[in-house]
Order: sequence, then structure tokens, then C-alpha cells
Amino acid sequence: MRNFRTVVSCLFLLLVVAGISAAENPALSSVSLNSASVVGGNSVLGAVTLNMPAPSDVEVSLAADPSNAAKVPPSVTVPAGSTSATFQITTLLNKTAVVGNDATVTIYGNYGVTKHASFTALAPVSFDRMVDRVVQSERAFVATMKTMHPLAETYIQNLREDKDHNVEPTSDQYFIGRLDISAGPEDVLFEKQRPGFGRHFMNPFSGIFSRRFMPRGFAQMVMLDADFQKSSYYFNFVRQEFLGEVRCVVVDVQPKESAPKGLFTGRIWVEDRDFNIVRFNGTYTPHSRYSYYLHFDSWRLNLQPGVWLPTYIYIEESGTQRSSPPFHNLYFKAQTRLWGYDVERLKHDQEFTQIPVEAQRMWERVAEDNALDHLQKVGLLAPQGEVDRILQTVVNNLIITNKLEIVPDVRCRVLLTTPLESFTIGHTIVVSRGLLDVLPDEASLAMMLAHELGHIALGHRINTKLAFTDRFFFPDIDTFQRLDFGRSPADEQAADQKAVDLLTNSPYKDKLSNAGLFLKALQNRAPELTSLIKPHLGNTLGNAKTTRLSTLASSAPPLEMQRIEQIAALPLGGRIKLNSWSNHLEMMQVRPVALLSPQEKMPFEVTPFFPNMTRLSPPSTETVALK
Repeated sequence: MRNFRTVVSCLFLLLVVAGISAAENPALSSVSLNSASVVGGNSVLGAVTLNMPAPSDVEVSLAADPSNAAKVPPSVTVPAGSTSATFQITTLLNKTAVVGNDATVTIYGNYGVTKHASFTALAPVSFDRMVDRVVQSERAFVATMKTMHPLAETYIQNLREDKDHNVEPTSDQYFIGRLDISAGPEDVLFEKQRPGFGRHFMNPFSGIFSRRFMPRGFAQMVMLDADFQKSSYYFNFVRQEFLGEVRCVVVDVQPKESAPKGLFTGRIWVEDRDFNIVRFNGTYTPHSRYSYYLHFDSWRLNLQPGVWLPTYIYIEESGTQRSSPPFHNLYFKAQTRLWGYDVERLKHDQEFTQIPVEAQRMWERVAEDNALDHLQKVGLLAPQGEVDRILQTVVNNLIITNKLEIVPDVRCRVLLTTPLESFTIGHTIVVSRGLLDVLPDEASLAMMLAHELGHIALGHRINTKLAFTDRFFFPDIDTFQRLDFGRSPADEQAADQKAVDLLTNSPYKDKLSNAGLFLKALQNRAPELTSLIKPHLGNTLGNAKTTRLSTLASSAPPLEMQRIEQIAALPLGGRIKLNSWSNHLEMMQVRPVALLSPQEKMPFEVTPFFPNMTRLSPPSTETVALK
């Protein structure tokens, strides 16, 4: 009997312990949502709650039904000591959501037991209504662009493919001008000798069926359609997609059979807040068998709250086969960049600089500042900023290690154009954006800056006629004709020698072999890329026979185009980011990419644009869920 009581007591004790243990195990108490309804394409915040604080991390499984209406993470973790955790629910904006009806979405959570909560995904504006808004926004965009006169720069590289399928540039062409679409797309060119214009940018009758690019056609690519009419197109929903941080509705657009010729055909991306077209990719339908429109990818960025303006256009034709003579084997790629939308309101920093009292130095500085102010006013020179400071650091390294004493101080600025050039305006070193893009490393940058610093150290002066402000009373488009900061061959040779001396005594002295490789790569591509290396304001960097600082080029190792590890020059457009509204620049932080073949090196070549889109505009007060 005594043994029986002992056994019963033990069993009772085990049951009590088991009960206590069960009571100490948490269980899912509820799933809750912060909203009972949400417009499709937006997010809901969910929460899971336990019946007691978690003794250790607890992972609650999640699911959404229907799964094509909302997306949840596979699970959410309640941290040790907590009773709840939150998670994000994203409603999907698919074809059904754009066109269709409200949907009930149920969110399930499971940890020991299953709990759920539901919300209503409201159908957004109907697809047809959205198209109406897109047409309205695009017509407003065209009206706005007629009041804008940004700078528009186009750089073209004609290509060829060899028997080993290597693609290389064979020739190039360059335009820069001020865009004016008040009476149709047109470029007013900044050129020393401005060419005539054809009616179309591919002019089949200039010569005997010769092919010629006209700037007017590239300017046209800023607009989808100068007279965008819903009745002229078919609109087909494709999907929802994010461009950077901006959620967009993707739509295929095709002209109707009865529509006029020359309309856009392709794909558009529409941001889903105010229904602005932010990207369009395609071409225009031809007027006749003797006209041909190129394929392009046109991007607009949010440069001011609620304002989306053209910034980048990438154009490419790859081995096009056409029966008409001018278009046989059309093979090229090009970039168009637009900036200077707010050029009239750019702030010119009138910072007073302590300058020695010597009258001549002051007078030269006045000439220098006048030239810089003019270039910035017309949108060719970036305002002072981050990139200038990076250049200044390299210049200071050269000055300090060589114990130079230069008065007034040396300054650095960036020309916003693509052609590769550098020059001095008094004691200011100016380097083009394109040159900064293609230089492979800091030693190569130091090499270019050392050449210009050599001019300054040797006392090569600015022409003080520029100290008279009336010298700048000329139209903006005459800038390249009226200003010239080139040096004589003797001055260039002397600056080369001085640069070698400066580099030999600098932190870059052991890294000059790669800098010399850059010059070799430049010389190698010079015969084909004549427009890229043609300067507008200074001296050329080189040609097929020789380059600036040729002693560094001759002492560099052999140029091996098929060796992946040898990077002598970079493609265009991968280093400097330009704000097309304010003209400010910033250096992009780009992670290195492992190359898979020599063809991916692409020195000096044009590449497509893929900007990371962001939205500056505040949330619209108008709800998107128009029922």
C-alpha cells in the first residue's frame, strides 16, 4: 500500500510538472493588421502576438490567400522576451488589380495554432482612367518642355564586328546644343562650325544615298509624341515594376492603323502617383521607305517635386538589315544627356578670396573668374561641389610633395561635356566629365592634373582681355567660337616635362605604368573616336601618332586588349552622376564587377543608361483609388 501511494505521488508530480511546462510554452494568440483596407499596390503592416513573452526567439510562419493578391515574408521572428513582432504585407498591382474589383485578402500565422486576419485590397484607378491621366500628364509635359531650354549633348559611336565577334568603334560624332521644342524638336548647336540641318536625323539624300546623323532626331527622343492622343494608340497593360524606388505601371503602346505616320511604338513606364511617363523604350514608325527612326531608351528623372524631365537617352542599332541603300548594316550606339534646366537660377558662389595685392595677379584672377562664370551660366561648367574637392585633393598631393608655392591658389572645376579634354583657365584646372569617366585610377587622374599643374607652375597665363565683361556679350551658342584656352605646342611640351617631374616626386610615382597604359589605349582608339578626343576649349589629348605625356606612354607595358586583368580605360558614363536640374555632380560609389570576357572591358565605349530612380515629390493628396 505504501509503495502504491509512492507511485501515485510520483505520477501526480509528473503531471504537475508537465502542466507547468506546457503553461510555459508560448502559443500564437492573434494576427492583426493596421488597416482594414488598402489601395492595390500599397502596403499593410501586420503583427503577430503571443500569449506570453517568448523565452527564446519564436518563428511564426506566415501565408497570404490569395497569394497573387498579396505578398508576405515566409515567417516573422518574435524576439526573446517580447510578445509580438510586425511584418510588411505588400499588395500586388497586377492586371486584375489595375482593371478589376476589390479583393479580400486573408493573412495566416501559425505557431502551435493557426490564427488569421483579413483586409480588403481596393481596386486602383481603372486602366482606362489611368490612360486618360497619362495622356493628360504627357500633354502637360510637352507644354512645360516648350518653356525649358536645357543643354542636350549627343555622342555617337559607329561600330563593326570582326570575324571573332569582337565589337569595336570605327568612327564617332558629337553634338551639343541648347534644346528648343517650342516649334518642334530642334538643337541650337554649340559648334565652331555649325552644320546645316536636314529634315530628318537620318537624311538619305545628303550625297548619293549616304548616311548622316542629324541632331534634330536625337532631340525628338525627349518626347513620346508632340500631340499625344489616346485615340491614336492601342494601350496594353504589361505588369507592375519598380524603377529604382519608383513603382511604375508598364504599358505597351502601338499606333492604330488609322493613326498618322511617325508615331511612337514601344513600351512606356508610368509612375503610379501622378501618372507621369518616366521611361519609354522603342522607336517611331517611319514616314516612308526612305526614312528610318532609330531605337532608343529615354529616361526622365524627378528633378523637382512633381516635375519629371528628360535626362538620359540611350540609342542603339545592331546590324540592322534594310533594303533601302542608306540603311545597310546600320550598327551604332549613342548617348544623349540633358542638363541645365535651372541654369538661369543657378547660384554662383561669390566667395571672396584673399588675393595678394599685386595688381597683375588680381587682374588675371578677374579674367579667370569671368570665364568660369560664363561657362557656368550657360550650363557648360558644373557648380562647385564634391567632385571638385576630389580633384583638389589630388592636386594638393602634387603641390605639397613638390613643395610648390603658387599664388593665387590652384582650383579645380568640371566641364559637363563628354569629349575628353583638360585645360587651365588661369589658375583653375578644368577637366571634362567624359575624361573623369574613362580614367581607370587615381594615378591616371594625377597624370592629367599634373600636366595642367605644369602649365600653372611654369607661369603660362590667361589672356587678360577676358577681364573685360563686354567680351562675354555674345550668344551662348557662340561660346566654343569665342573662347579658346588652348596652348602653343611649345607650352604643351614644356608642361609635359614639368608634369613628369611633378609625378616623379609624388605619391603616384610607382603607379605610373597604368597611367601610361591609358595613353596607349587612347592612342589605339584615336583613329575611330575622333569626336571623343576632339577638344572644344583646350588642347587635344592625342591622336593615332602621339599623345600628351608620350614619355609615360612609351614606358608603359604593352597594351593587351585580350587580357581581362589589364584595365587601361573605362567605358563612358560609369563614374560621374549629373543632376540635370542643378548641374551638380557627384562621384558614384560603384562596386567592382568581375569581368567574364575581354569584350566586357569596353574602353571609351558608350553603354546603356539604367539610372536609380527616386521620387522627390511629396505624397499626392488625391487618392489613387478612384472608384
